[in-house]
Amino acid sequence: MHDKILDKGLEKTKRGLFSRLSRAVMGRSRVDDKVLDDLEEALIASDVGVDTTLKIIDRIQERVRRDKYVSTEELNRVLREEVEALLLENSSWKEIIPIDFSKKPFVILVVGVNGVGKTTTIGKLAFRLKAEGKKVMLGAADTFRAAAVEQLTIWSERAGVPIIKQAMGSDPAAVAYDSLSAAMARQMDVLLIDTAGRLHNKVNLMNELSKIRKVLQKLIPEAPHEVLLVLDGSTGQNAYQQAKEFSRATDVTALAVTKLDGTAKGGVVIGISDMLQVPVKFIGLGEGIDDLQVFDKKAFVATLFE
Repeated sequence: MHDKILDKGLEKTKRGLFSRLSRAVMGRSRVDDKVLDDLEEALIASDVGVDTTLKIIDRIQERVRRDKYVSTEELNRVLREEVEALLLENSSWKEIIPIDFSKKPFVILVVGVNGVGKTTTIGKLAFRLKAEGKKVMLGAADTFRAAAVEQLTIWSERAGVPIIKQAMGSDPAAVAYDSLSAAMARQMDVLLIDTAGRLHNKVNLMNELSKIRKVLQKLIPEAPHEVLLVLDGSTGQNAYQQAKEFSRATDVTALAVTKLDGTAKGGVVIGISDMLQVPVKFIGLGEGIDDLQVFDKKAFVATLFE
């Protein structure tokens, strides 16, 4: 992982978290209740989320009890170890790009509300996979917004991958079906399907996503192989609410958290991953075509607590 990109991308989060952590331990020689209270506040203010923060504090209290004495110098290391342990608990994949290429085409349904960087994430992922020599196709099933189809078309040209689309207002499930038929006929490795992100009418959203699933399963019974939810990290706890809503609407299997470079709310990655028990697989750290990275938990935590 390009640690430089990670360093730069997490700079604001790091600065915010650090100034809060150093205030929490300033002038104290050991971890006591006051330090833990201040630490709790620091984590919540960094958008780690209340429930996850309490879990982390419990773990640190347990360590302090067990090791009898933890100095404030050691607190950073203990915090880092506990956050890393928490992130490792809810993920089971080890691949560099977490896609099972033995399934052809590997179908990824991409969901998320408008404005979170969904189409951009699809474009960057397509670019990245194509650069690795994979055959990638895009399906423009967000037929609700003309801009979405246009934007995806531009990304398909940039990444040099084919796209299947229909007129605006067409049935999204029909586009999904056509995309998968074409991807099978052309022996693609990966099919990325963009979907509409309207959350204000959840019933419609649920119906649309389950309809898309059904038509895909007519062609490949276990499709989609992945439902990737894209969240805007800069919205902090709001991203967590969206994640909860989408998990109710469809079976989300992976997360991509975007726009982390422009915010001090990077802690939300830890909270969302912990509360949903769904692995974060990609993080977006900038506008560049190669700023979408495979989420490396160890590198993320190391960068945050360096």
